[in-house]
Amino acid sequence: MSTSADGFGNAPAVVFRGGTVLTMDDRRTVLTDADVLVVADRIEALGPGLPVPEGTLEVDAGGGIVMPGMIDTHRHMWQTAMRGYGADWTLTQYFVWNYLEHGKKFRPQDIYAGNLLSGLEALEAGVTTSVDWSHNLQTIEHAEAAVDALEEVPGRFVLAYGNIQAAPWEWAATSEFRSFVERRMPRTDLLGFQMAFDVTGDPAFPERAAFEVARDLDVAVSTHAGVWGATNDNGIRLMHEHGFMRPETIYVHAATLSEDSYQRIAASGASASVAAESEATCGQGFPSSWALRRHGIPISLSMDTSVWMSADLFTAMRQTLAADHTREHHEAHALGNTVTHLPVRAGDVLEWATRGGARALGLDGKVGSLEVGKQADVVLIKNDDSPVMFPLLNPFGHVVLQAQRGDVHTVMVNGRVVKHAHRLVGNTLGRARQAIEETITHLRGQLGESAWAAGMSPQIPESKVLDNPYTYTDFADSSTHQN
Repeated sequence: MSTSADGFGNAPAVVFRGGTVLTMDDRRTVLTDADVLVVADRIEALGPGLPVPEGTLEVDAGGGIVMPGMIDTHRHMWQTAMRGYGADWTLTQYFVWNYLEHGKKFRPQDIYAGNLLSGLEALEAGVTTSVDWSHNLQTIEHAEAAVDALEEVPGRFVLAYGNIQAAPWEWAATSEFRSFVERRMPRTDLLGFQMAFDVTGDPAFPERAAFEVARDLDVAVSTHAGVWGATNDNGIRLMHEHGFMRPETIYVHAATLSEDSYQRIAASGASASVAAESEATCGQGFPSSWALRRHGIPISLSMDTSVWMSADLFTAMRQTLAADHTREHHEAHALGNTVTHLPVRAGDVLEWATRGGARALGLDGKVGSLEVGKQADVVLIKNDDSPVMFPLLNPFGHVVLQAQRGDVHTVMVNGRVVKHAHRLVGNTLGRARQAIEETITHLRGQLGESAWAAGMSPQIPESKVLDNPYTYTDFADSSTHQN
């Protein structure tokens, strides 16, 4: 039996019946024609024909795949307010338009609108945990609005606090920032906290002050590293020399780094967030999973930004697998060899999209796999109206290379059903639509129709961003993009 989404709220338990279950446990156990029983917010049992408490609501998972919720470790949620606007951008144009032009015009309510829409689209696509890499928090009011939206969406989020418009060593040291962290960031199971800023490579290492704040607050730092023309090996070296390469640090992209930098990251026990679609499209560098694997650096996946890219991890998994295979073949061909066995398989990238993210965020004991006692973040991929859903032969390959966001039937976060029968639960989408329409009206009015149109087919304007995207500092060196 299946049930309507509205009926889940009062049920003592929910059971997914008769699906192919990808547990993503240490052995990547696959259960066929099996059930997943959720009681309250926990996974109670897995297996065929499970007995369930009276009043349990059933979700028919027959013909579908039950798997852990996916985890995105780097998503600029505020930029979703301008979804698809930058389809033809380069990385430089992104810096110019999204930071110097549009980004500076964002009000707190515009941050709220972007976060609200982004959170909903994440859940709709089976992404149950998202790191909000929120680097346009120009004021505390902007930060308050970001958190308001995250708390309104019934997902699991981590606010990675940043401000591209100001120096991290300045905003991180303010009493207002610390007060905000104390008031709004209790670090619950559903809302975590990081600091998000980059290291420019300035020999003076002014970012030290921000790292010290993160250390005092005992929070992780997420940083864009190995981005062509922006952040490079000097930043990694400075972090290492000053003792700020910690195991919980997440290095985003890590696409243009030297052997020394990769070895330093590996030695620190930290991880990297690969956004393969972004890296391949924008020019950060060749998607980095191939290089990361060679150094034993743990990998998680991310989609980066909806101002450009697809906002789902199905695309991220496909892009990562394709890029890794491409690099594997390319390296072999350069030596006159032929690849006969691929080292990275569909199951590997699915693990990066689930348990890899949990490990990166320190949540592996709670989410990322379907195991008894873990919190119930569960996704059912099932679409009886699609010819793509059968035959179901290789479940790992089916998720990674066949399924898409439209096949996500049911999504559960912390034991709460937030999507069922291909529809989000509740009426939040209408509120998000109204908020986004108000933001677009505001931005078009602020920029003017000429500038608004020019931004979608941009010519590169004159700007020092060509030498340094971080306009809060004048530092630049030969490793940054030169014109």
